[in-house]
Order: sequence, then structure tokens, then C-alpha cells
Amino acid sequence: MLVAPSILSADFGNLARDVKAICDGGCDLVHVDVMDGHFVPNMTIGPVVVSAVAKAATKPLDIHLMVENNTFFVDLFAPLKPGYISFHIEEEKHPHRLVQKIRDLGIKPAIVLNPHTQPKCVEFLLEDLDMVLLMSVNPGFGGQKFIPSVLEKAKMMKELIEKRNPKCLIEVDGGVNGKNVHDLKAAGVDVVVAGSYVFGSENISQAIESLKV
Repeated sequence: MLVAPSILSADFGNLARDVKAICDGGCDLVHVDVMDGHFVPNMTIGPVVVSAVAKAATKPLDIHLMVENNTFFVDLFAPLKPGYISFHIEEEKHPHRLVQKIRDLGIKPAIVLNPHTQPKCVEFLLEDLDMVLLMSVNPGFGGQKFIPSVLEKAKMMKELIEKRNPKCLIEVDGGVNGKNVHDLKAAGVDVVVAGSYVFGSENISQAIESLKV
């Protein structure tokens, strides 16, 4: 299992320290939640802060856009050369076009599905994706409880991916911990996002290690 700690749960007064801690602690990606206060009822960070994260990180950034104007934000963050940029299928009218744009920028494209969104809605996009992110909480806030139905959803997504693009990864974000990570692994998940579980622990490296099942 690859681990992508979410900096949404980091101490923003000591952001560089916390980003260094997760990178030194063995994370695979640094998950960056970007919220605009419109698509979700919360606002987080812009390019100045994300640039500081990129400078402190020794692992690729995994930028998760929870915004209305996806193309604007892709252009905003592309110069930072993140590993992945993901956007919500529910908000994008022309997802295939945006996927191609992200790839042309030298970044791996990913699409995010809210808890209620059916896996089949991205079936004919899978061949062009490097990752699908399944939300296991409602987007917009950290510290929420895991929605168990995402396990069934992950299995459905895995079947579609095996048929369309076996190289495409499945990522799950929300309420992940050392207990449910085993069920996620069994359901075919490749990457887990964890915020409060990692940053709220007394030992960050041990928390990350416990997710590498």
C-alpha cells in the first residue's frame, strides 16, 4: 500500500517541519487538498503555500482539487510539477479534455468520485487515467468517519480497471486508519490518504508504517 498523508491535518504554523517529517517517515506521496469555498464549504490553500510545501517535500505532490474552475487551478499549480493532479468528475463538464491537458503538462491525471458517485461514470476515461480517487468521507473537512460502502465501490472500480487499464491506481481518501486499511487492501486499493491518523499520532513514521500493508 502506498501512503499519501494529507497536509490538511498538519500544523500550518510548522508546515515545512511536518512535510519533512512525513517524507522522512516513509510516505510515498504528499497529499495536498485544495478547496475553493464553492465546490466544498471550506477554503484551504493557494499556490504560495503549496509552493512552500513543494520546496519542503522530497516526495511527489498529490494535489486534490475540490474546486469549481478546474482548468484555472490546474494552470495555477502545474508550474510546481506535482506527481498527480486530481479533479472531481461531478464538477467537470469536459473531463477527457482536462485529463489530456494535465498529461500534456507532464503530470499524471486522476479523477475523484464523491461517495455517492457510481464507478461506471469514469469507465470510458480509465484508459487515459493514472489514478482514480474514491472519497470515503464527504469532501471538504478533515477528521470525518470512514464510509464503509466505499469498500464495495472499490471492488467495483477494480473490476472496471482490470478490464480497461490495469495500470490505473485506486486511491481512497477519508477516515483511513490502521484497522480499515486491511479491508481497503483486500478491496483492491493501491493508495491511501490519511490526515489526522498520521499527524495526530505520537510517532509519524510508525503511523505511516502501519498503513503499508
